Amino acid sequence: MKQKKPVKISIRKLYKIFGSDPKSALEHVKAGVGKPDLLKRYGHVLGLQDINVDMRDGEITVIMGLSGSGKSTLIRHLNRLIEPTDGKVEVDGEDVLAYGEKKLRDLRRSKMSMVFQKFALLPHRTVLENTTMPRRVRGEGGQATEDDGTKWLDRVGLHGYGGHYPNQLSGGMQQRVGIARALASDSPIMLMDEAFSALDPLIRTDMQDLLLELQKELHKTIVFITHDLDEALKLADHLVILKDGRVVQQGEPQEILLHPNDPYIVDFISDINRARVLRVRSIMEETDREGDGLAGEVDADQNLESVIAISGGDTNLHYRVMSGGQQVGLLHMKDLVRALVPVDAQDASKRVSAA
Repeated sequence: MKQKKPVKISIRKLYKIFGSDPKSALEHVKAGVGKPDLLKRYGHVLGLQDINVDMRDGEITVIMGLSGSGKSTLIRHLNRLIEPTDGKVEVDGEDVLAYGEKKLRDLRRSKMSMVFQKFALLPHRTVLENTTMPRRVRGEGGQATEDDGTKWLDRVGLHGYGGHYPNQLSGGMQQRVGIARALASDSPIMLMDEAFSALDPLIRTDMQDLLLELQKELHKTIVFITHDLDEALKLADHLVILKDGRVVQQGEPQEILLHPNDPYIVDFISDINRARVLRVRSIMEETDREGDGLAGEVDADQNLESVIAISGGDTNLHYRVMSGGQQVGLLHMKDLVRALVPVDAQDASKRVSAA
């Protein structure tokens, strides 16, 4: 079984209420008043409600939901751009909400970098100057800082563009500068708020691939906000789905796709191409027994679409599942076919009622 990595960021019982008297409104929320009634009866907006999430070191945690679900509000609590009404946020075991001005400044400068949807580049600064800005704010400079900035621009595919200005670059190129800037800060945590949502679909796919490629080497703790389920399933090690400021379901994306626990999530995933998203490891029989009449070997991380192509659609076949040169399970094509059938919203509702 895959060993869990240590928790980097821990969020416990986090609430955010917007309005003139959030503390009083909090009592109503804890007594059971929901988001619509809180606004209608008490004139306050419920931003976040009892959020409990662990974000693990070196993993990508994706927070997703529709507009107004609270995802951008949540990410801004991590570096205290927004102050909570109640709850706790810990980074490396330290209570961020107890930080004074100096420790909070150090957190934002050294531990957390942020990539924004609107790029947030300084138009009067060159691409290289934008990239090295976090280190210059920390008082660093000189040739070593410029060399490091150039290195990261090269890594994100912007070799030779250091002397250009942001308005000379396309949207996708500007976002690459934003990523290079975050990487150049050398912070262990990257916060990415709808970082790719303003980009054209093909450029957006390229940026997702770039992020995953860099993550294989750098192992940052990344908190990624999106409203796009395809993007979430592609990027997430841990997926958190929000609705009206509360967590509806969280966990490994494959598990959520196979076992949604709420009609809201069933609706969310109804149009997903399951064969393209689901992996062999999620539906295989975990075993080291050899099996009989095997048609060949497949990799644990292959998607089901590729296995269907290999099998020619024959549901009577069985495959040995390999990972790292060792057998980790057996794949039965009949299990694969069953996994392609979406869970009915009514069934999900029954499971929630029975829980």
